[in-house]
Amino acid sequence: MSTRLARGGRLIDRSRAIDFTFNGRRMRGFAGDTLAAALLANDQMLVGRSFKYHRPRGIVAAGAEEPNALVQLGTGGRSEPNQRTTTTEIFAGLTAASQNHWPSLEFDVGAVNAAASRFLPAGFYYKTFLQPRAAWKHLFEPVIRRSAGLGRPPEAPDADRYEQAYAFCDLLVVGGGIAGLRAALSASASGRKVMLLEQTPHWGGRAPVDDVLIDGRPAADWVADTVAALEAAPNVTLRTRCMAAGVYDHGYVLAEERVADHTPGDGRPKKRLWRIRAGKVLTATGAIERPLPFAGNDIPGVMLASAVRDYLVNWAVSPGDRVVIVTNNDDAYRTAIAVHRAGLTVPAVLDARAEAHGALPEEVRSLGIPVLTNRAVAKVKGGKRVTGVTVCAQAGEGAVLDEFDCDAVAMSGGWSPVVHLWSHCGGKLIWDEAQAAFRPDPARPPITHDGSPMVAVAGSANGELLSADVLADAIRAVGGEGEAPRAQSPEEAPTEPVWIMPQGAPPALRSKMWLDYQNDVKVSDVQLAAREGYESVEHTKRYTTLGMATDQGKLSNINGLAVLAGSLNAPIPAVGTTTFRPPYTPVTLGALVGEARGEIFQPLRRTPMHDWHEAHGAYWEPVGLWRRPYCYSRRGESHGDAVAREVTNARTKLGLLDASTLGKILVKGPDAGRFLDMLYTNVMSSLPVGRCRYGLMCNENGFLMDDGVVVRLSEDSWLCHTTSGGADRIHAHMEDWLQCEWWDWQVYTANLTEQFAQVAIVGPNARLLLEKLGGMDVSKEALPFMHWAEGTIAGIPARVFRISFSGELSYEVAVPAGQGLAFWQACLEAGAEFGLMPYGTEALHVMRAEKGFIMIGDETDGTVVPQDLNLGWAISKKKADFIGKRGMERTFLSSPDRWKLVGLETLDGSVLPDGAIAPVAGSNGNGQRNTQGRVTSTYWSPTLKKGIAMGLVHRGTDRMGEVIEFPKIWGGVVQARIVDPVFYDKAGEKQDV
Repeated sequence: MSTRLARGGRLIDRSRAIDFTFNGRRMRGFAGDTLAAALLANDQMLVGRSFKYHRPRGIVAAGAEEPNALVQLGTGGRSEPNQRTTTTEIFAGLTAASQNHWPSLEFDVGAVNAAASRFLPAGFYYKTFLQPRAAWKHLFEPVIRRSAGLGRPPEAPDADRYEQAYAFCDLLVVGGGIAGLRAALSASASGRKVMLLEQTPHWGGRAPVDDVLIDGRPAADWVADTVAALEAAPNVTLRTRCMAAGVYDHGYVLAEERVADHTPGDGRPKKRLWRIRAGKVLTATGAIERPLPFAGNDIPGVMLASAVRDYLVNWAVSPGDRVVIVTNNDDAYRTAIAVHRAGLTVPAVLDARAEAHGALPEEVRSLGIPVLTNRAVAKVKGGKRVTGVTVCAQAGEGAVLDEFDCDAVAMSGGWSPVVHLWSHCGGKLIWDEAQAAFRPDPARPPITHDGSPMVAVAGSANGELLSADVLADAIRAVGGEGEAPRAQSPEEAPTEPVWIMPQGAPPALRSKMWLDYQNDVKVSDVQLAAREGYESVEHTKRYTTLGMATDQGKLSNINGLAVLAGSLNAPIPAVGTTTFRPPYTPVTLGALVGEARGEIFQPLRRTPMHDWHEAHGAYWEPVGLWRRPYCYSRRGESHGDAVAREVTNARTKLGLLDASTLGKILVKGPDAGRFLDMLYTNVMSSLPVGRCRYGLMCNENGFLMDDGVVVRLSEDSWLCHTTSGGADRIHAHMEDWLQCEWWDWQVYTANLTEQFAQVAIVGPNARLLLEKLGGMDVSKEALPFMHWAEGTIAGIPARVFRISFSGELSYEVAVPAGQGLAFWQACLEAGAEFGLMPYGTEALHVMRAEKGFIMIGDETDGTVVPQDLNLGWAISKKKADFIGKRGMERTFLSSPDRWKLVGLETLDGSVLPDGAIAPVAGSNGNGQRNTQGRVTSTYWSPTLKKGIAMGLVHRGTDRMGEVIEFPKIWGGVVQARIVDPVFYDKAGEKQDV
């Protein structure tokens, strides 16, 4: 049985007992215990059930690689499924429950699947559930959905809070073992700003557990001194309980820190998501021990040899009184020594190699422990816990030669460097025959924008498994100088690859050798996939679900690849590896969301002048996440009357519009012009500095998605204005193309929308107001239409754009957001003598409709190309390509037989209903009435004293003067004449004065 030892436990505090519950059973542990250690200390060997066959599952590892011991942690608002017991620290009141069983963990009806395992091999779901078709909806799908998943999603709102933080450093070191500590110390001595992350609460990695001596002292003492030196360094930041989840382009790293995961309810955030930008990333993430594939290697009590050692040394927990060791390398002998020191029994060490004469095997022999070479486990005996093992020759087919009673098996199949972070951004791997593992290829590292290496690797993560080599490699990785600390640890003989135990195992044994413990993938499943033609490792992964569990194949991938290679009679490097993707371990959604929940999930955006609008009677209109004044109603005035007053005043005197919500995206860099030429339908690279140009942006299909004015700020910088609700979307669109398609282009984008307040000064008196405010020459000669200038207005730094969306003389003035209200008030004060009056979005819409200007979202609906809106003049005929070019050249989209934008003028002067459809005789294939057009924008024009509208009408531009009918909502029809969509000042004389 597993139990707590009377002495030892370097990480626990025996003076602080902690009570917790598992499946309703009260248990006790000590401060410093992980949940896995505390469960073993209470002899809880069975902790869960596997996904497919519901086989009993026990703890197999001691870290983030654990595939079995996943529990439902907490209740109510703190309930979380699939939490690893091996990385969960216990705390008072912790409540845990096992998963994936019914009605209980001990008696699980789902275990019947194991009896039917011969009918449920790899890929069985591709060959079943086909007939009868009706059974899918009423039988198969309900059963599959009920079976899917392991834990239960929480039903109550999350009771904890989360936060996000940003960090910048010259060197980010991931991993707080002796390699990471030594690298950080060397780098800090050179003056570099260093950040060091360790995913566990403790520094030092495996060295303190494995009796390593550094400079003649125990590794734990060296670690303590090194950490103290790093803590004293002003240029070093240390973070424990912080897991680097992913490495992305340009040295960008996401990391999740467990701040109060182990102290819930103390007021601190549960987790913190770090967004780190590093000049260089060093991964010192160590290595993971591999299991050995032998029959029954999934029975609770079969554990990794290093994990057995961890539980003994770190938490004084014995997984069993009698522990059989099975290995193909020298490292596992350390476990035999640790078990013996704890006063427990090692019946035998089974070594698959023909010889074992290194320092560690000889020490084990000197302790009186039998060492049997060329031996393998034929089969593990037991059901819900180990009761014994049968022994055979590794070179044989499984004939039993001996038998040992035991209650735990410690297995070691060698070590695999943790290469995940190295691989996230394209770092390549090479196969190391000596260690039988993939390791980083120094000739093909992840590279950054200039082609230089972005990620380096050190220590065991680089395949250096001996302590002395680890420390030397750490100094090399950071370009440090001087000698490495002298580490003393026994020399080890080479590992002998063992992918199946015994090597000639018959089908009956291979069908009980587990590769992926969580998803129940066996050696026989991978071999079946190979026989059925799944020769690609990626195809085999998906066919068998190998490596697709929550541990993402940390224990199973290499063994699975080797079995596949053997089945294909191919070398392992030729089979390759699956793709390593972030995150390294799961990241909670709460950390990704951070504070963006509840009212600030999508924060209401306010312009700098918002409070002024509120105080002056603004009627609000939602525009994306912004709130904009629809109009400013006066006492006794309807909204329609207010809009008419505002339009008339802007046309005849002077209007003021808060246009701060207009999207403003900076595009900068040597390839910025080239980039914008691909984004917009017209040419932007030729735009002179100081000029503005209206542009259209289409998606890949050629459909219009945004429009706006592009401004050339300097030789390598442009400012792209977007629709108010589209800034975030368009910025994401830009980044999508830059990061995924044109990643080698030197372009930087930044969304500056909220950095500037922007005010439109509109009307015949607009120039008079700016001249009174003073500071810049805004005459027609100095600042012509579609030009811009930078200077000072009313003592405030400003960019003045000579553009107009109203058809009147207009200036848009952008000032720093913090001075937006001051500029607005200065305009109000100075403009009183010119009849200044603020106006809202509806007046803006009316004036743009009078001018025939389109609006994204009104005249567009995702099926409209620029030619439909008579905007062919804005499409370059010189450019070889741009986004949407090929799409809009498709026959259907380039056909003249499409709906075209026209003006609509009712015969009685009334206003057409918004969105009204113009029917035509006949029905379509769905029995729906045929239509010939629809209204896209419709308003009462106070300028023209009649209703005006724009709409898309079938071949509309060829039907000028024709009258069509639109049904009213409450009956009857409205007749409207098709006219030019420009109702006001078609020549544009008023805006260019």
